Amino acid sequence: MTTMNQATREKLMGVSVATLCSALYKRGLRNQTIQDVRPVAPKGRNMVGPAFTLRYMPAREDRNPMSVFRDPKHPQRLAIETCPEGCVLVMDSRKDPRAASAGDILITRLMVRGGAGVVTDGGFRDAGTIGELDIPAYHHRPSSPTNLTLHEAIDINVPIGCGDVAVFPGDVVVGDEDSVIVIPAAIADEIADEAVEMTAYEDFVVERVKAGHTIIGLYPATDETNLSLFADWRLKAGR
Repeated sequence: MTTMNQATREKLMGVSVATLCSALYKRGLRNQTIQDVRPVAPKGRNMVGPAFTLRYMPAREDRNPMSVFRDPKHPQRLAIETCPEGCVLVMDSRKDPRAASAGDILITRLMVRGGAGVVTDGGFRDAGTIGELDIPAYHHRPSSPTNLTLHEAIDINVPIGCGDVAVFPGDVVVGDEDSVIVIPAAIADEIADEAVEMTAYEDFVVERVKAGHTIIGLYPATDETNLSLFADWRLKAGR
């Protein structure tokens, strides 16, 4: 699966990873947030798209000289050139940022081809330049050494682990200015619907709290009066 419902994509563009965490937790999914990754630079918008994956394994010197990059079928290069438009490239770099998962040239190519974003649980080289590109990018920290010093790109679009989260091709990946979350593809539409509803109520709650109201009975909504007030607020706000 490399496409997703466009309405679902638009809904997920307007909700936070924190809200999605709560919606998934209600379904018993506790470990969907990719650990120890953050935006290279804020983009002012969410990253949303189906996962297209790349898996790295430990490098071995006899297999990973610089000359391997001359191979047009090298998995790292091939992943950049085959990641479908609108997808997020998710890289399993073994949670090891000591060598780069990619650099600015490859991420620029991914952007030009229409990639929706890129995530690694390792690091990017040329991070400053990547941060200036018009593509959401998430990593652990900047890393200058080539991936060949520690990592070998070995598999494309297979199940991976990224930041202690299982990522299957086609899972829906959402990133905001805090972190990145992975939504199983089969429930992405319903999670998006629920998150939109939750976000509307949370916006109402913020207005009430800023106006001096207590959170008791408001968040969560254990006082029915607040639900009535929310219904009125929603009508007026067009939410």
